[in-house]
Amino acid sequence: MSGHIAPVGLYVKIFLALMVLTAATVGVALVDLGDGNIIVALVIAAGKASLVVLFFMHVKYGSKLVQVTVVSGFSFMALMFILTMTDILSRNILGPGK
Repeated sequence: MSGHIAPVGLYVKIFLALMVLTAATVGVALVDLGDGNIIVALVIAAGKASLVVLFFMHVKYGSKLVQVTVVSGFSFMALMFILTMTDILSRNILGPGK
């Protein structure tokens, strides 16, 4: 079994990108964007997770079967999050009339 060998420079660039995104996460936490804080933080987290999955888990260079499996797994997870959030947001947690 042979795998793709990526140059060290690529890993350094990915590391630096992860550090920049981590600093962006901290920066967003210090700025009051109201309800936008969680959205921006989740977008940054998704970007960091994508870099880790694509490069450190070698999905980018994997076979089509590996890529389809990863995409289907994340799609199923997203569906579960969406269904859970619709259930949570449909509840009247403040009580009647509030």
